[in-house]
Amino acid sequence: MERLTGKNFKGPGRVLGPALVMMTVLLSGCEVQSDEAMAMPPPPEVDVAEVVVEPVTLWESFTGRVEAPETVDLRPRVSGYIHEVAFEEGELVQAGDLLFQIDPRPYEAREQAARAELAQAQSQLELARSEAGRAKTLLDSRAISREEYDQRNAALMSARARMQAAQAALDTAELDLQYTRVTSPVTGRAGRAMVTRGNLANADQTLLTTVVSVDPVHVYFEADERAAFSSQQLLANGEPRAVRIALGGEDGRQYQGLLDFVDNRLNPGTGTLQYRAVLGNPDGQIKPGQFARVEMPVAELDQALLVNRKAVLTDQDRRFVYVVDDNNVVTPRQVTTGHQVDELLVIQNGLNSGDRVIINGTQKVFGAGMEVSPQRVAMEEPEADEDAAIALAQELSQ
Repeated sequence: MERLTGKNFKGPGRVLGPALVMMTVLLSGCEVQSDEAMAMPPPPEVDVAEVVVEPVTLWESFTGRVEAPETVDLRPRVSGYIHEVAFEEGELVQAGDLLFQIDPRPYEAREQAARAELAQAQSQLELARSEAGRAKTLLDSRAISREEYDQRNAALMSARARMQAAQAALDTAELDLQYTRVTSPVTGRAGRAMVTRGNLANADQTLLTTVVSVDPVHVYFEADERAAFSSQQLLANGEPRAVRIALGGEDGRQYQGLLDFVDNRLNPGTGTLQYRAVLGNPDGQIKPGQFARVEMPVAELDQALLVNRKAVLTDQDRRFVYVVDDNNVVTPRQVTTGHQVDELLVIQNGLNSGDRVIINGTQKVFGAGMEVSPQRVAMEEPEADEDAAIALAQELSQ
């Protein structure tokens, strides 16, 4: 029998060696293919929308203040002690309503004295007229001299002048008596009573109260030279233009006003032009002095390119959007933006009609030439229905 030695022994290790090598190569290939599959994920899904092309009106926002069209610092026209304060502080008053009553008794006495003086002057005028008439008859019959006739005519003219002076004094006394009733010259809201009952008020000096008109009110604001120049064409026809007004302290509420005045020159100190809008205030809730934000139309574009503001990205001083072509490949496109119209931005340069831009999912894009899976959506996202949102929240809470 042949003895088995290490030289001629053909055990399993020598027979299976080539097979193991083949299996190792195959397994290595599978691992390479698996790594390649993991390195190539599917294109990410992004929301894309086509550039909107439509006519728009461009608006700009300015800071303004509410002012009353009529503001009156009420002062008495005659001096005297305040007899009555006839209004409630802060209430709405009508033109002609009594606000203060000055003690009228001294002025009633002066009026009576002036009336008596007028009656006396009238009687003297009648006497002088009668004597002048007799003097004319006597002069015709040569019973009196020409000199005496002239004296009686002069006395008649003097009596007539005294009667006119007495009438003027009576008119003044009656007017002063009327001025003891201090009434509101305008319809509006009265302020605080600065003088109370029993205090002395001096004519044309003592401030009694202030009255401001409340309906309508004026909103004054300043526009810079660029905005003033761009709005000239819209305001050239002279017709009132609608503006949107938001008041300080009110969340989200906007009022409709009409632009009725544009100043005739720019302020050389600030380089701004003053505008005025008229705003209805039937309930009197808007107060003069309130801060306001006024949005005024400055231009109208027949064909404007609009994209959602979320689509516009910033890289230092550049702005760009991601454009998706027909092969679903992304290309960054530098753009120049203009005014904002609701949730959309006006694109002045960089895009064309029909371009598709990414508005959601830009964080999934890592560079130019990347393939994506576009999901078509509307450019302007619809606003959520508040009532529906509240109902859904209530349903989920149950």
